[in-house]
Amino acid sequence: MTGLLLAEIGRGAYGVVYEAVSGRSGARLAVKRIRCDAPENVELALAEFWALTSLRRQHPNVVRFEECVLQRHGLGQRMSHGNKRSQLYLRLVETSLKGERILGYAEEPCYLWFVMEFCEGGDLNQYVLSRRPDPATNTSFMLQLTSAIAFLHKNHIVHRDLKPDNILITEKSGTPVLKVADFGLSKVCAGLTARGKEGGHENRNVNVNKYWLSSACGSDFYMAPEVWEGHYTAKADIFALGIIIWAMIERITFIDAETKKELLGTYIKQGTEIVPVGEALLENPKMELHIPQKRRTSMSEGGRALLCFAAGFVYQGPTISIIYVQQERLKTREDDDTEDS
Repeated sequence: MTGLLLAEIGRGAYGVVYEAVSGRSGARLAVKRIRCDAPENVELALAEFWALTSLRRQHPNVVRFEECVLQRHGLGQRMSHGNKRSQLYLRLVETSLKGERILGYAEEPCYLWFVMEFCEGGDLNQYVLSRRPDPATNTSFMLQLTSAIAFLHKNHIVHRDLKPDNILITEKSGTPVLKVADFGLSKVCAGLTARGKEGGHENRNVNVNKYWLSSACGSDFYMAPEVWEGHYTAKADIFALGIIIWAMIERITFIDAETKKELLGTYIKQGTEIVPVGEALLENPKMELHIPQKRRTSMSEGGRALLCFAAGFVYQGPTISIIYVQQERLKTREDDDTEDS
């Protein structure tokens, strides 16, 4: 990458995000720097690189990936050239990163720089909580999010860390557009299948709704009960989606114990304590959900029922594609009712 770092705009346990400007086009970019001298950092970097480079096309609601650069010994090696979908290419990146972690020195660490589109509107928390409730925006955001997750699942990617912090906002012709970001905990679902032409096994993608995962990862208030249990599929993303949408519509928030920030998120109240919905359902799968409601909105009862279905019944629930179709039909009916009134 040739360009100029302008300012730090975010910092987490595994990396720092900067606003930058491209030296070639002058466009604003977001650049994430991950230090690759710790095993957990390498794992996150590889997961994000694998997911973003496995996509064969872009989606308007998934953050656009430009390139990544491996910086070592003071030099940068561009890692996004060539065939991004080549299994050999991705394995080369994995070997390079792991080798650097093993052979590098503390005083001379290596970094992985991810270059992505810049989203000037902040994250979903900041956007929603700084504005008055708007049913039309809620409906638009619901459809955009569902479309993005349907796209990822169709491309065999389970995000595994959906939360308002990881949903960014930009604008197109004055209209807010959501971008799903941060794929550090994501999983590209693939498995060894039939033997290839050379006699070795081919690595082919599988159905994400039948691919079982066991790593209990994510953020507590958005994790499905089966994630807490350590045995889940891509439908765990649907649970997180329901939690986010419900909180967005009802303006349900909690204070994060670590950052002290106000965050969108649905929960169960048990006395004076708030408990993540997924954790509560794991302890009592037959629990009736009485989600706190801060205010009533004009959303239809059908929409509420759809959100309940998405958020509360993941084990045998529908796929994300089915939910997206249901939402489109629901929006069409609501638009028709508005025109008739």
